[in-house]
Order: sequence, then C-alpha cells, then structure tokens
Amino acid sequence: MVAAPRGYCAGVDRAVVTVEKALEHYGAPVYVRKQIVHNKHVVETLSERGAIFVEELDEVPEGSVTVFSAHGVSPMVHAEAKHRLLQTIDATCPLVTKVHKEAKRFAEEDLTILLIGHEGHEEVEGTAGEAPERTILVQSPEDAETVEVPDPDRVAWLSQTTLSVDETMQIVRRLKQRFPNLIDPPSDDICYATTNRQAAVKQIAEHSDLVIVVGSTNSSNSVRLVEVALEAGAKAAHLVDYATEIDPAWFEGVSTVGVTSGASVPEILVQGVLELLAEHGFGDVVEERLTEENLTFALPPELRKAVGSAAARR
Repeated sequence: MVAAPRGYCAGVDRAVVTVEKALEHYGAPVYVRKQIVHNKHVVETLSERGAIFVEELDEVPEGSVTVFSAHGVSPMVHAEAKHRLLQTIDATCPLVTKVHKEAKRFAEEDLTILLIGHEGHEEVEGTAGEAPERTILVQSPEDAETVEVPDPDRVAWLSQTTLSVDETMQIVRRLKQRFPNLIDPPSDDICYATTNRQAAVKQIAEHSDLVIVVGSTNSSNSVRLVEVALEAGAKAAHLVDYATEIDPAWFEGVSTVGVTSGASVPEILVQGVLELLAEHGFGDVVEERLTEENLTFALPPELRKAVGSAAARR
C-alpha cells in the first residue's frame, strides 16, 4: 500500500525550484544557507548543478547570490546578509513566514510566546529570532508541565510546522491546563502537508506489517511519519533515504508493506523503493489516497523580478 498524499509539498517544491531557477538565471555558483530542504538526494543533486551549501553567511563571498532555505531565518540573518551586500533570495515557505508574522504580532502585544518545537531546528531558530526576548521553547509534554512565564495571563503559543499533530495538541492541552488564558495562533500552525501525510500514513499503517518511510534523518516531518506509523498500528517502521538502505531481513514474516515519504522527498526515490519491493515479491501496488493537494506558491519576489527583467530585455 502506498500512502497519498506523500512527498513534495508546495513549500518544498517552491524552494527547490527557486535554487534551480537561480542557477539558470545567475549561473553557478549560487550559495544556499543551510540545506534548502532536509533531503540528502535533493541537496546532492543541486550541489552537482552548482549550488554551494553553507552553514553560515560568513562562508559566502561578499556580493554573492544567496538563497535562504525553506525553513526561514531570523532578522539577524537578514541583517548580516545586508551588511555583507549579499544578493538574497528568500525561499522561506510562506506557511513558515506566517508563523514569523504571528510571533512578531504576539511580541508587539507584550505576550510571552511558548514555541513548541525542537531545539536547534532551523525553523525554530528563525521563528524564535523574531522575538528572542519573549520566546520560550517547549519541546515536550514534560516541558509544558514545568515552563515558567512572567505573567501567566499573557501567554500565547506557536509551533514548528513539521511536528506530530497529536503530540503538539497534547502539549497545548497541558499548557492550557496551566495557563487557562493561553492564546491560540489565528490558525493551526501545523502545515497542511504535515497534517495530510500523517493522516495518510495512519490510514495504511493499521493494515501494514511493515511501513517504509522515505526521507532523511534530519527531516523532522519524515521522522514523525515513522513514529505516527508505529503509533497507528504498524508492526515495524523504518526510515530510508534510498531503496538500497532497505534490509531484506525486514521482510521476514511480512505480508503487507506500506510506503510513504516525507514532504521534502522527490517521487523518484519512492519509485525506487517500489521497484525493490517488487523484486522481493511485493509487486501488487495499491495507492490509498486520503485527499487531493492543489496548493501552489509563487516563486520569491526577488527571483520573479530578476527573471522578469531579464526576459523583458531580450
């Protein structure tokens, strides 16, 4: 059984195409701060085309074309880029940008922001950077029980967009028990793609002896899919970047295999897994589609303007 929706979301597709178009328009090298999306294959493929991935902006020559990843950056990073005269293209997912705007608004209202997420994740660093003096990270239900705030009546919550929906709401429920006046964001910040992929893997997991999730270990949403599959009833679940990482021993005693992929995974990698499964006798493929996804995002305005100006001069 193959889950759907799976693979690329609108924000990932926009970010990857942004780097591809930047390479076409400006030529190599184009620098990218952090991984454009959390997928080994995508990063390796773009590197072969001339993208140079760096951890921090001090590794980028002054004046260079630089893309910010889909996970977003803090105002400090924007300021550093301006200081270094970098020609920046911001590929932050628009849904992450929405969370940044909510953080700024809550801070302007003198609220303490409880940010649900994982320490060190680029998205969390970017969101917290919008209001570092007013943001407290909450990583688990246990944190929700112990977190202290200056004023219990002036608290709001936000979340990393790629978390487990169930765990996030569990944390929110515990926070609301402690802070009854806790303010919700204007809308649920767990992104549509994360929600859909988790619901879709639940749909196949309860009927699967084994679930294979295609995705990288640093991809939060991919890791969560393994956890959700196990919680939903799969007898075993494994995360792989490529079909070659699948251990044939996993198939012992297995009659049904479920397959899905994280939001930053190109479909070609899923097809590679299905081909390997067919070689091991699991060739009868049934797609279980939960819902259709039709959302698309326009390319970053900096890139649209540059490409449009070049086209007009021709």
